This record gives sequence, C-alpha cells and structure tokens, in this order.
Amino acid sequence: MNIEENISLKDYNTFGIDAKARFFVETTGLAQLQKVLELKAYPKKFIISGGSNMLLTTDIDALVMHINLKGISVVEESEDAVEIKAMAGENWHEFVMWSLEQGYGGLENLSLIPGNIGTAPIQNIGAYGVELKDVFVSCAAMDVETGELVSFDKDTCNFGYRDSIFKNEAKNKYIITSVNLRLTKNNHILHTGYGAIEEELKKNEIIYPTIRDISNAVIAIRKSKLPDPKELGNSGSFFKNPIISKKAFDKFIKANPTAPFYEVDAKNYKIPAGWLIEQCGFKGKRFGDAGVHEKQALVLVNYGSATGKEILDLAVKIKEEVRNRFGIKIKAEVNIIK
Repeated sequence: MNIEENISLKDYNTFGIDAKARFFVETTGLAQLQKVLELKAYPKKFIISGGSNMLLTTDIDALVMHINLKGISVVEESEDAVEIKAMAGENWHEFVMWSLEQGYGGLENLSLIPGNIGTAPIQNIGAYGVELKDVFVSCAAMDVETGELVSFDKDTCNFGYRDSIFKNEAKNKYIITSVNLRLTKNNHILHTGYGAIEEELKKNEIIYPTIRDISNAVIAIRKSKLPDPKELGNSGSFFKNPIISKKAFDKFIKANPTAPFYEVDAKNYKIPAGWLIEQCGFKGKRFGDAGVHEKQALVLVNYGSATGKEILDLAVKIKEEVRNRFGIKIKAEVNIIK
C-alpha cells in the first residue's frame, strides 16, 4: 500500500474544498482495507468515498482512507426480479445507468444523484418519491475496530428521512463495503406522481413511460435546477426539508397561506426548505466565493476558492434567518466535518 502525506482533498469532495489530508491511502480491496485499519502507526483514521455529502471545514489530521472498492454482480435472479451486489466505490449514477441498460427497474427516480454506492445507505438517498430503502436488501460493513465484516438488513439499518443507523448509533463504527439491492425485471412500478416528472413527460409527449423515460425526465429536471459539481462546487441539497407538527403547521400556514407543503401524516407536515430560504432572500446571493445557487435555494455553492468555514458560516446565517422569520428549524443534510 502507498501512504502519501499532505494530500489535497479538493478532488475528493464535490464542494471542491482544498482541505489537506495529513496522510492519505487508496483502498481497493477488502484485505487491504483490513490491513489499513490495523495500522497502529496511524491511530486516527478518516473515511472518504465519493465526497458528495460532506463539507470539509478544516484540514484532516489523520490517515484519510479513500474507499475505492469496485465490482457489480448478480446475487440471485428470478423471472420477475434480480438482486444485485454493488461494491462501495462504484459511482451511484453510473450504477443506475447500468441497471437501466440491463432493463432493471427501481432506481430510475434516483438518477443523477452524486456520490458512490457505499454512502447511499448512510443517507438513505431519495428523490421524486423514491428512497433507497424501497429497493434495499442489505449491506456489508467492516467494523473499524475488529476488521470483521457485518451484514445489515433493512430493519437493522433503521432507515428514516435522509437518515439511518450509520448517522446515529453506528456512526464512525463501520465502513460500508457493498450494498445489495432488489430490482424488477418486468412489471415495473413507475413513480410519476411528482408534478415535475409529469410535466417533463408531457412536454416530450410521452403517455406510456418506460423506466428509461422516467430516468431521462429526472436527469433533465435535475440538470435544469442543480449545478454540476464538476463545474460548480456543491453537495446537492444542503438542508433537509423540515417536518413540523400539525399545531406548528396550522400557525405557519395561517401566516403564510400560499406556502407549499406536503402532508406526511395526520400529525406532521413537511415544508420545502428551499421555499423558506428563498423567502428570506438568499436565492442567488453570493458572499465572496460562497453562495446560494441561482436556480435552487437548497443548494450552497463554491464559486471557486471558498473555504469550508465560509460555506458553513453562510449555512448558519441561513438557518438563523429562517428560524427568526418562520419559527422553523432547518437542519443540514450534509455532514459537517470540523
């Protein structure tokens, strides 16, 4: 293995933050990963994969382990469904495109989400009415203390809205090495309920959409709203959409009768964080090289040389303004590394 020193992580996080790793190593196999974890000379270790859901606000004084495990295989298959095992270092969108080429359904609404396979369960990634948990079977994860591989099924992962066991009681205790998903081979369940998807299909005069049509629609929508991290540093949606109680909602909607909302259940309502931020006047605003995207207020961007601290300061300012104006707390979806 090749351990390097003082390596820039600019190319390893989608915000393009030029933080430094004190030590750095690329891990491409399970045996190698176990050996790296056993290295006593580097007691402090930090895991990075696709770098799509993190904001680095400081240099990392540790051994940064880049998880780059590759491979896609069929675990089992029937006439109607297939279970696929994908290694943690596979790019998520490329994997979605691969699944569509095979004619497998279930991931089309999750097209163009940045990041790698291994981080998908941590966040329970989701978009346009679909979440990872809808197709999730299990994942393998390596215990960072023992190097032992452990399997987590859907129930064990305790998935929630952009949440899982890996963001809570299992945080920093495991490295996800592979993910198993069950996809459909025919009789696909299509999720076209989101207005934006319906509008895109209608615009293209598609009455009976295929899974490929839905993927193309999602890609077009995302490209029209979200900046490409390769062109403009960002981590997608920076904030979660807040969920508030019915009592809080009744007060909110009375004061803001035109506000969009989604009924989660009889007791809870989801308010679009992007709308709240836009109402506070942040959409398209720039503060040095840190800013809020002009087309989507949920997305914080790095216009070139912003530091993680500058982007974090902007996020804090946004949270305070939203809370002061609406009495609603919004939380970061992105992991803040301090």
